[in-house]
Amino acid sequence: MKLDHLPYPSRRQPVFATNGAVATSQPLAAQAGLDVLRAGGNAIDAALATAIALTVVEPTSNGIGGDLFAIVWDGSKLHGLNSSGRAPRVLDAGRIRGLGHAEMPEIGWVPVTVPGVVAGWEALHERFGRADRERVYRAAIDYARDGFAVSPVVADSWARYADRIDGPSREAGLGPQLAGWKEAFAAGGDIPASGARWRLPDHARTLETLAREGAAALYTGALGAAIVEFAGRTGGYLTADDLAEHRADWVEPIGVPYGDCEVWEIPPNGQGIAALMGLRILEGYDLARHPHVSEENWHLEMEAMKLAFADAHRQVADPDFADVPVEEMLSPNYAAARRALIGERALAREPGDLGSGGTVYLCTADRDGMMVSLIQSNYHGFGSGIVVPGTGIALHNRGLGFTLEEGHPNEYAPGKRPFHTIIPAFLTRDGRPVGPFGVMGAPMQPQGHIQVVVGTLDHGLNPQAVLDAPRWRVLDGLDAVIEPGAGAEVHRALADRGHRLASPDPGETYQFGRGQIIWRLDDGVYVAGSDPRADGLVAAW
Repeated sequence: MKLDHLPYPSRRQPVFATNGAVATSQPLAAQAGLDVLRAGGNAIDAALATAIALTVVEPTSNGIGGDLFAIVWDGSKLHGLNSSGRAPRVLDAGRIRGLGHAEMPEIGWVPVTVPGVVAGWEALHERFGRADRERVYRAAIDYARDGFAVSPVVADSWARYADRIDGPSREAGLGPQLAGWKEAFAAGGDIPASGARWRLPDHARTLETLAREGAAALYTGALGAAIVEFAGRTGGYLTADDLAEHRADWVEPIGVPYGDCEVWEIPPNGQGIAALMGLRILEGYDLARHPHVSEENWHLEMEAMKLAFADAHRQVADPDFADVPVEEMLSPNYAAARRALIGERALAREPGDLGSGGTVYLCTADRDGMMVSLIQSNYHGFGSGIVVPGTGIALHNRGLGFTLEEGHPNEYAPGKRPFHTIIPAFLTRDGRPVGPFGVMGAPMQPQGHIQVVVGTLDHGLNPQAVLDAPRWRVLDGLDAVIEPGAGAEVHRALADRGHRLASPDPGETYQFGRGQIIWRLDDGVYVAGSDPRADGLVAAW
């Protein structure tokens, strides 16, 4: 990629580096990764140091009890990793409905699936890592044990989650299940303000155990035993067998051409295919004719996204349980048929006939050309609200991605992986790496991916400019939100086309995602950007 066609209209300039870069949503974590790079580690080691540190310094979005996906460029090819956890063997959709749930609940044990993040860390380290395991854990342990200063966006998310957890916990009688969360994250009823020092001593001890013993400590050892004991004592469903049977799966990324590049995602059970479907539809338009932020382009992008979402939500499920027609969903003929449905007016999304929202994202690159796109999550805020006492392990609520609709491909089932929102992405050109990118934010993620790709390839925006640019987000039916920076004229024109534009919550920046990008230029120089909607930065050398 060359820079001679990249304008610089953004408020901040991109970061350039020759030896390596780390981009993520929290400065302390980015610097942890950079320290490992400078000490001789590679992009995998840097990604792991960053990811592990993020469980400490941004606990509002991820933790030891979450899931992980990654795409790795090893210097010659791409590799995909799916370390999402499966549902407990003792629980099924009928039993959940019998508990009185018409849809998956957000808080408590019901939405908890096996945590996959630790197995993902180990799989990446064993295959590609260069530094000692204890080295990549070091910064995170220090932050958790000695304390870290809470950054502004994290402090805001912390307070929002605390408010949200109180009501459901009281109404559902979940007090015993959530006692560990309150002890770790609201000790004495206090929530940390921006700039406050916070310590996570139990988290530190667990990280020390994992650094010393590896993933086995969680899946077959004492940490796993603590999870199972707490589940048994408080009405949970995870068993020792559930943990022992978890595996991180190496998978082949799926991709489509767009412009002069190829865009890559992890295959289902994730929603990355929705971004690819949207881009397949959009490749039939000349989006460069109109400004990047314009009513003409945004209408087309939003309509393409709605069509892609309709199919993804109908078809995507665990491929071990359902036949997901990936090839047909990404075919040019199907994209053309979907494109033909787009007119001048906004349409509600409906699936076609195929014939058969807390997360952290990071990307890293090293001087040898290895690059990593990694995402991990506890899902909604801190996840399920369950923290295993004495361990600091906050368990995610990824089971929320299941449906309880009978007969749906994604219906909850024992041992099954849910529809997953977290999706790392990667860009190549003619088989050569351009680089990793991602946008956090539950259903915003594929929408953010499309806007990054279109902004980069159709409009020539550099990484920082494309992340600074205003964004749109489609919701249900005709509903959507757009950022105020788009301007009143764009807002009015989209409303005239039939888009029902709600007012975005001014205090909730997460609704438009938080992205990171690292591109490799033709001469080997890296250029990177970090989203202003988060606390993050690019650390580079």
